[in-house]
Amino acid sequence: MATQNQELKKAGLKVTLPRVKILQMFESNEAGHLSAEDIYRTLQEAGEDVGLATVYRVLTQFEAAGLISKHNFDGNHAIYELASDDHHDHMVNVETGDVIEFVDPVIEERQHQIAEEHGLEIIEHSLVIYAKPKSGK
Repeated sequence: MATQNQELKKAGLKVTLPRVKILQMFESNEAGHLSAEDIYRTLQEAGEDVGLATVYRVLTQFEAAGLISKHNFDGNHAIYELASDDHHDHMVNVETGDVIEFVDPVIEERQHQIAEEHGLEIIEHSLVIYAKPKSGK
């Protein structure tokens, strides 16, 4: 909990129980991506008295402070992940909503080549691939 307290203070946020709990959830989440509803449901199951509006407010504050990144993969349903300096792309299973992170040096190099062919230099990019399971699997 001391680590979360330091991270919150460093981000300029007051240390509150909801903020600490939500930050802990991101840090212990192996899937890497959480929706506000996922967080709210987990907090409710743990007996925490935190409302959905509070979850959204904390997520907005975390995003503004640079602690998390927000993604809208399907247009209107946001998911969040801890902010990182390590670049990665995403693949979304359109049937399950699962999000897979990946890094592919060949794709990265090709994107830079394409930009250069057009006289441009990539300063930032986001690649999202939408996929579904192959038939018969």
